[in-house]
Amino acid sequence: MRLAIVTAYPPSKVTLTEYGYHLVKHFRLQQEVSEIILITDKTEGEKDLSFEGEGCTITVKECWNFNDYLNVFKINKAISETRPDAVLFNLQFLKFGDKKIPAALGLMLPLICKLKGIPTISLLHNILEQVDLDNAGITTNKWLQKIYNFIGSTLTRFVLASDILAVTISKYKTILEEKYKSRNVALIPHGAFETPPEPDYRLPEGPKQVMAFGKFGTYKKVEIMIEAVEMIRKRTGEDIEIVIAGTDSPNTPGYLDAVKEKYSDVVQIRFTGYVAEEDVPRIFGESAVVVFPYTSTTGSSGVLHQAGSYGKAVALPDLGDLSILVQEEGYKGEFFNPESAESLADAIELVLLDDSYRIHLGMTNYKAACSLPMSDITKMYVDYFKAIQLSKSKGFTLNIPSIEKEITI
Repeated sequence: MRLAIVTAYPPSKVTLTEYGYHLVKHFRLQQEVSEIILITDKTEGEKDLSFEGEGCTITVKECWNFNDYLNVFKINKAISETRPDAVLFNLQFLKFGDKKIPAALGLMLPLICKLKGIPTISLLHNILEQVDLDNAGITTNKWLQKIYNFIGSTLTRFVLASDILAVTISKYKTILEEKYKSRNVALIPHGAFETPPEPDYRLPEGPKQVMAFGKFGTYKKVEIMIEAVEMIRKRTGEDIEIVIAGTDSPNTPGYLDAVKEKYSDVVQIRFTGYVAEEDVPRIFGESAVVVFPYTSTTGSSGVLHQAGSYGKAVALPDLGDLSILVQEEGYKGEFFNPESAESLADAIELVLLDDSYRIHLGMTNYKAACSLPMSDITKMYVDYFKAIQLSKSKGFTLNIPSIEKEITI
């Protein structure tokens, strides 16, 4: 199978870049995949393809840019030229731009591929029905939100034109089936990026690191974490370093610079900037607790799966998607009220001051991550592609059952 994967890819700063990297990393090892055609965004640096071990050929087609109005034509042209046997789209609603028209045009691509007769799966990391448009930095205007929801429903129908639409949370599958009467929605878990050898759970010498990881400024706001750590320092005297690992969200440029200025008097606070893939294990490995300073959620959390892979304790807001993930995939953490710095301080303190509890959380999360490695997730996609090809050759409609069952070909 010659598989085209349409995704942002390192060193790109576009959303879902890291997930795209791990899709490629593990698809290349699937026996049924003879070539990966990586249809990706243009970057100044070379694409990171330095994988260990043998794998299939990877052909890179850099052809699109964030907010480019012509992306739909450029990607369609790349697909026509390379003639893949199947296409996988790694999507969310602002994948191709944070401007309305390029973002919308890009989401028409699954329909175009379906019309070409190419077996097509779209992985949709969020659905608009579950996105807080205010907190996500899209719009605070109530009338515009109604318009966005209408447009979002239309675009969802375009993505649903895929042979299969994959989602990572069961609630999304239920909503899409009930609202759009769709029978081609598959629940495929997010998966853990890495499953390194089990850590010994000991922390490095020096201050205990409280870390947040991601793109900040919309629904991920680090002020609450900084203020929570300051509370802990005052009441316990604990030696703590605050680590903010990542960059601004594309929707909020300058956010972290403003935070640096606001909290310039706070000691032992470190802003790492962009974290390269090879530095991720160290950033997580040195942390005592990984904090999710979110005011809302927009889909399954890659950061939670990473934290689990490295055996880390986590402090989570008690919010929809994260709560569902913990229940469905076996993760465990200390929950806090996302509107209360004191609540977050209590959650972090419980983990920092009790090594046995911190280790228990880390071990639980490592076990949860190991139960869903990306190798298994990519195998599920391969099986779905085989099912699509079989349905086309036999002339029957492929319907995904409401209760997921293992696919057998």
